[in-house]
Amino acid sequence: MSIFKAYDIRGTVPDQLDADTAYRVGRATARFLGADRLVIGRDARAHSPELAAALVRGVTEEGVAVTDLGLAATPMLYFAVDSLGAGGGIMLTASHNPAQYNGFKICRENAIPVGGETGLKDIEALAADIAADAPVLPSGTVTAVDVIDGYIVHARAVGGGCPTAKVAIDCGNGMAAVALEPLLEQLPLDVERLYFEPDGTFPNHPADPLNADNLVDVCAAVKRTGAAFGVAFDGDADRAVFIDEHGEVVPSDLMTGVLARSQLKRHPGGTVLYDLRSSWATAEEIEAAGGVAKMCRVGHSFVKADMRREDAVFAGELSGHFYFRFSPTLVADDGIAAFVALVDVLAESGQPLSELVAPLRRYHASGEISRDAGSRERMTAIMERVAALHAGADEISWMDGLLVRYSDWWFNLRPSNTEPLLRINLEARTQDRMVRERDALVDQMEAAG
Repeated sequence: MSIFKAYDIRGTVPDQLDADTAYRVGRATARFLGADRLVIGRDARAHSPELAAALVRGVTEEGVAVTDLGLAATPMLYFAVDSLGAGGGIMLTASHNPAQYNGFKICRENAIPVGGETGLKDIEALAADIAADAPVLPSGTVTAVDVIDGYIVHARAVGGGCPTAKVAIDCGNGMAAVALEPLLEQLPLDVERLYFEPDGTFPNHPADPLNADNLVDVCAAVKRTGAAFGVAFDGDADRAVFIDEHGEVVPSDLMTGVLARSQLKRHPGGTVLYDLRSSWATAEEIEAAGGVAKMCRVGHSFVKADMRREDAVFAGELSGHFYFRFSPTLVADDGIAAFVALVDVLAESGQPLSELVAPLRRYHASGEISRDAGSRERMTAIMERVAALHAGADEISWMDGLLVRYSDWWFNLRPSNTEPLLRINLEARTQDRMVRERDALVDQMEAAG
């Protein structure tokens, strides 16, 4: 299986990804981007220092200078690429994956992502062709740079107000704390800290907040301490999942609606994007706040491209990615900025988070369901057979997998980016209708293969 995915490069170390691979990726990326300088950051996994050293050597042997951030969260790298005027960046991280994984998130100038359709396949081909004895150009320089102070100003710009409140924060031993600790020194918050120490072995739980099992500790901390809310970050801090004051997880599509309110006050009448798995309530909330709601594909490279094309001011995904238009040149997903934005929402509204979310809980969602479907060809065949069964629906779209909409319920089937799974998301106007259609859809998929 190739380590080059739709949005990034990711694999297990050392069988799929080793120092030689990192070196080749460094040279190939430098060659593809044709930049004078690249920014490089890394997470705290045990193999990250070795892979980072090989990556830096590959970049500099192409004659390209490196700005080295050292340990960093992915949003810090995006900020650095844009603010320093670099020609691109490489973040060494496997995000929410277990400790044996590592990988690379690559961007060009202004932190524009490089994905499978925008250059990652070219980098894969270049990396495969680089010989062990490839000519070495005059070595580029390596300069260590600390961007934390500038990044904090940048992240705080998405929200102005801050109540004096208790919050529970679970960093999952990932990279969020690198930026959060100095940020929290500037905010009047009483913080219950969970797993702030970066540790790439993830000794407490995986840094994957989409798995409910990994939210047990932060939910318990909210209830134990009487916190106003809780938040859990993924391994590289570009995603965040929020918990209300009762210790209940807030679905990220509903959080998109909540956060859109504050962003639209800053950008009245702006366009806000939501991924096609989101609740009807998300688009309705955006429009009620005076914004223009537009549906988009799943995946950070697609969302960012759509935001630039639509001049959108904000976007959110069901996966906990929240995207901000930080400046005319920078659009980026940032879990820490989302935390700042929520603090601002609570300060301005004076309402508990549960009350802000309650009006959006008016429909009934299945949650994401996964089914093993084998090959891509088999998944496509299943989706086509299911689509034929719903030919009379109000709307059928192939924007991202299969999206079928009726007046009182809808569903989306889409292949996983990394596993041989079909993901199911379904919503209805009543609980009974949701359960009935969910069970019928699963039966249809099984009958289709």
